[in-house]
Amino acid sequence: MDIDDNFKSAADRAPKLPKRPPNDILLQLYALYKQGNDGDITGDRPGFADFEGRAKFDAWDKLKGKSKDEAKQLYISLVEKLEQEVNG
Repeated sequence: MDIDDNFKSAADRAPKLPKRPPNDILLQLYALYKQGNDGDITGDRPGFADFEGRAKFDAWDKLKGKSKDEAKQLYISLVEKLEQEVNG
């Protein structure tokens, strides 16, 4: 499988993890997924009252400059690590 197929497979498996990851890991998964699909973030940071939107924006913004393929590989590795932690 190439990186795009592996990325899609990991994205399909991530929501099915038996144990819900902590919020910081969920943000990391979100940011890596967005960077892998869309590249660098664009637009303005959400307003003060949108806590979730700001957290997602900030997590994705930290990956600015990382290539799509690098983000995809990091996403795949993180999903595999989470699967291994659950499966022991």
